[in-house]
Amino acid sequence: MLLDGKKLLITGVLTKDSIAAAVARVAQEQGAELVLTSFGRGMRLTERVARTLPSPPDVVELDVTDAAHHAALADELGRRWGKVDGALHAVGFAPEACLGQDEGLLAADWDDVATALQVSAYSLKALAETLLPLMPPGASVVALDFDAAQAWPAYDWMGVAKAALEATCRYLARDLGGRGVRVNLVAAGPLRTLAARSIPGFGAMEAAWGQRAPLGWDVRDPEPVARACVALLSDWFPATTGEILHVDGGVHAVALAAGEAGTRPEPEV
Repeated sequence: MLLDGKKLLITGVLTKDSIAAAVARVAQEQGAELVLTSFGRGMRLTERVARTLPSPPDVVELDVTDAAHHAALADELGRRWGKVDGALHAVGFAPEACLGQDEGLLAADWDDVATALQVSAYSLKALAETLLPLMPPGASVVALDFDAAQAWPAYDWMGVAKAALEATCRYLARDLGGRGVRVNLVAAGPLRTLAARSIPGFGAMEAAWGQRAPLGWDVRDPEPVARACVALLSDWFPATTGEILHVDGGVHAVALAAGEAGTRPEPEV
């Protein structure tokens, strides 16, 4: 029971196949009490998934770009629990112009790029700032990432947003460490989620990823990623912060074979 007695906030649960839904399930199995967030038309979808969890959690509205929602969330969690031991940031979005265009980065204007950066990167800072007054020493913030150390086909401005997310994690780790709060990322391999299906060419990469991964990779199984997130949310990594934990079957560590250059598969948003 790694999370026995822990109070956790989980964002990003939209369908039962989402990584966040798997994290929520494993976290409950490990003893955590949860609140999920969603907003707008997604609330119904999140509530539907919540009812399938071992202990159906409440769903609180949170649009990560809305300051009023952040304030209301802090008030709700303060009344409900008085503290928050951890949070999963599983939020990402880029407008259509930011992904998979023939012109690459040149296709999107600033308004589209600003949306991608705010929702996918700045929101980590916004969420941490909202929860910090409720977080005791030892609390943990974990965000979902895709390795941004290189440029990927079709990922375009979302790749830039993930690079910004990684930098945000490092600086938050620096700034929150004095409060005893850890901030880490889990860089997942591609999984067959709703977000992944929005990326051009996703179907072509599924077999390739499994073939290249030293440990193999199942695009239908979010369990390894969920377990990594739960481990980082627990007390078992008390001196780890600012880290990117790769859960991708080992692909990040293996060089491209001859003839593969420029054909690396697209990741999940």
